[in-house]
Amino acid sequence: MNFIVSTTTLLKHLKSINGVLNSSNTLPILDNFLFEITPNQLVIYASDMETTITTQVKVESKDTGSIAIPARPIIDTLSNFPEQPLTFSIDTKAFGIKIITDNGEYKLTGHNGEEFPKIPRIEGASTITLKSDLIAAAINKTIFATGNDDLRPVMSGVFCQFSEEDSLFVATDAHKLVRYRRTDAKGTQAVAFIMPKKPLTLLKNLLAGVDDVVNVEYNKTNAFFSFGQITLVCRLIDGKYPNYDAVIPKVNPNKLTVDRSSFLGALKRVSIYANKATHQVRLKIAGSQLNISAEDIDYANEAHERLTCTYIGEDMEIGFNSKFLMEMLVNLDSDEINIEMSAPNRAGIITPSKKDNPAEDVLMLVMPVMLNN
Repeated sequence: MNFIVSTTTLLKHLKSINGVLNSSNTLPILDNFLFEITPNQLVIYASDMETTITTQVKVESKDTGSIAIPARPIIDTLSNFPEQPLTFSIDTKAFGIKIITDNGEYKLTGHNGEEFPKIPRIEGASTITLKSDLIAAAINKTIFATGNDDLRPVMSGVFCQFSEEDSLFVATDAHKLVRYRRTDAKGTQAVAFIMPKKPLTLLKNLLAGVDDVVNVEYNKTNAFFSFGQITLVCRLIDGKYPNYDAVIPKVNPNKLTVDRSSFLGALKRVSIYANKATHQVRLKIAGSQLNISAEDIDYANEAHERLTCTYIGEDMEIGFNSKFLMEMLVNLDSDEINIEMSAPNRAGIITPSKKDNPAEDVLMLVMPVMLNN
């Protein structure tokens, strides 16, 4: 079985799907890429059992067959070749792989392609078509708020809900929450599932620089994303997502509006002096002045900064985890942000002051930390 392919083309495709591979696999076959050859086309698979990504490459070939090729050696080899056509000659009985270049020959041993796990079939699937930039935005805005608690696996993913009115994406770790809604993407019926963090991160990387529509198919157990030459299929998280809407305070009479980049810069500087365990910063708001302070009593470190703001409400002093605040501000796009609060022991709601896209609605919630008075 033979095929000819460009070095840089093959390397680019392998690197695009390489992120799914684990450094330690229970099944040795998962340390390999599966190469499936049909006339003039090569389909490459990479999998960790939970998530499988495939990509298609045009090649010169008249043959049909499959071979599992060790991932690390093939990527390292291709990375050190200049651009040139490579001839792959594969012994399908002994699983020997010979790579022939203009100046040399390289041999490595592969494995039986039949041992590679098959992509699960998605039966009884619902389908929605979304723009690539919409999915990328939804992942970017939510993934940082997912949890890492093995005891609550549902919170380690992003809750995706499609209805005839809108699309909704929610992530929370019980300390912070993001709700991202789009009214310009709608499903044909009301459905919901929980996507794990790893395939979402892979999908975000694959969509970088892509301007295309993404076809999404899903049922109760799996989701299937396809665009261009790429397909990604992943197992969904089983379980019921917490009632996120119940924790969002509906009445918040105290409203602070402040320049996002100025606030972010002040937090970055002041948080250096915060306690390394709590990352606590204190916001003291009175009139048109926002005082940001932090202290680490153990080391007698403290910092204060003053910002001009617009504020409606009673004077307030509230504490937040500076890391959470900074993550949220980095993932908002508007020049100014609103922070709505009801009391020092209730969650703060962060939203952009102005929307660039009227179809986009983003709400971020952060729980307060108890102040040491």
